[in-house]
Amino acid sequence: MFDCIFCEIVNKRMKSEMILEDEDLVAFKDINPQAPVHILVVPRKHIESVQDLKADDMSLLATMILEAQKIAEKNNINEDGYRLVINKGVNGGQTVSHLHVHLLGGRRMTWPPG
Repeated sequence: MFDCIFCEIVNKRMKSEMILEDEDLVAFKDINPQAPVHILVVPRKHIESVQDLKADDMSLLATMILEAQKIAEKNNINEDGYRLVINKGVNGGQTVSHLHVHLLGGRRMTWPPG
């Protein structure tokens, strides 16, 4: 196998502040938060990036977004708004090669993002 920090977290070989754990996903606080609320929603299945999604992964991606909605509500950021981000590759800002959705909120987001 290869070294993947998110696989280590998913498999409980590395500690993280878990927000959600279910059969398909985990969600945990980002160790380098860019907003008051910065949570990563990560599939248990290792998919390197959004570019590597297959047709049979579409329900997984939808589940990731729906869980992010629930987490936003639990963190009281759903009314004022939040941002969901999926980065792809070095130029896209992806630093861990395991598909994940960033849930960012608790402050006003700016545009363009960077």
